[in-house]
Amino acid sequence: MMKRLPGIHAPHLKNTDAKTAEILPVPKLVHIPMSMHIGAPARSVVTVGDIVKVGQLLGEPDGAVSSPVHSSVSGTVKSIDAIDAVTNERGTVIIIESDGLQTPLETLTPPDVNTAEDFIAAVRDSGVVGLGGAGFPTAVKLTVKDIAQVEYFIVNGAECEPYITSDTRTMIDDAELLWDGIRLVKKHLGVTNILIGIENNKPEAIRVLSDYAAKEPIAKVVSLPAMYPQGGEKVLIYNLTGRIVEEGKLPLDAGCIVINCTTLAAVARYIKTGMPLVEKRVTVDGSAVRTPKNVIAPIGTPLSDIFDFCGGLTDDVRKILYGGPMMGVAVLSVSAPVKKSTNAIIALNAKDAALPRETECIRCGRCIGGCPLGLMPAVLRDYFLLGRTDMLEKYKVNLCMECGCCSFNCPAKRSLTQTMKLAKARLRESQAAKNK
Repeated sequence: MMKRLPGIHAPHLKNTDAKTAEILPVPKLVHIPMSMHIGAPARSVVTVGDIVKVGQLLGEPDGAVSSPVHSSVSGTVKSIDAIDAVTNERGTVIIIESDGLQTPLETLTPPDVNTAEDFIAAVRDSGVVGLGGAGFPTAVKLTVKDIAQVEYFIVNGAECEPYITSDTRTMIDDAELLWDGIRLVKKHLGVTNILIGIENNKPEAIRVLSDYAAKEPIAKVVSLPAMYPQGGEKVLIYNLTGRIVEEGKLPLDAGCIVINCTTLAAVARYIKTGMPLVEKRVTVDGSAVRTPKNVIAPIGTPLSDIFDFCGGLTDDVRKILYGGPMMGVAVLSVSAPVKKSTNAIIALNAKDAALPRETECIRCGRCIGGCPLGLMPAVLRDYFLLGRTDMLEKYKVNLCMECGCCSFNCPAKRSLTQTMKLAKARLRESQAAKNK
């Protein structure tokens, strides 16, 4: 049996895995950023006062790595802000006042897809990006000069972060759409080895998709140990194929493409209906959420609307995250919107949000033993504090995926993951200075 990469046994906390997503009432306002993906922000094509409908183009791609943005509601463009009012960061946000009718754009029709080029164009027009949290434009990932280079097409259904179950519900509730996506990949990209990696703590998802695979064996469902960070691209590729993505390389360099399961289902939905990506299934959970749920919400919905739909927050709420507790990003305000890549909103109470007190490193090596990429976080931390960028490079700090395993494993509660992120930034600055 192939040896698997190490990781950690983080608590699963999958409180909503049996809960089918509930549809959120139409919000009064949506805040739709033009940058909800890696790469260049979309360029606004509407003006204040415009009447828009569901699925209408709001922003067109503005570069090779970019993605279109569409309206998630019907209504009136109330304002176009150059500064994000929530984060104070520069970036266009289109605010739409909903009419509550959710009238779809009349001209939306399913795209005509007959060739690989048609398929890639449809994926680009759909506005779909990596919906597992990464946000990389899917059309760019699928654009391969030599398709023969792709030996494995991997559907990521691992969903290894605590709390999050939105992908699990996709695999169960939208299994037909997901399988449609697999059929499209098989037909238009011609990949022979399609693997669906799912952690074994999702038996219902494994059963449902295994039934599809038994009837139409175009893909293989692989049950994986429930081990964080099983869903990381490099980890998933190695554990499914035994191949290693080298430092500075892409999955394609190892003959692989990895697509999140919800991403592939969204592509299939667009090709089937003509409706671009305008809504997201989001897990709402955490110790400060009164009624945890999976919710389907229009993109741009303020988090406050979603929390209200889930019974509100407890009085001792202290932290709100986009994503899970291991790699999630803290949210500054409940006015922040659901984005394309938002797969979960986790709200934590004072007890769970409290940062532990750091003590001195005891050189136990647990950070090394739990690192899925075999790094030495404690050693890298020392070299960061010493300003030794040469040693940061030697000991491969750029391989770090910032998964949080080292911090989770550390008995001294050292903020190793944050230090690794700072170390990577310092190394980039040093290399840029040398190149200049």
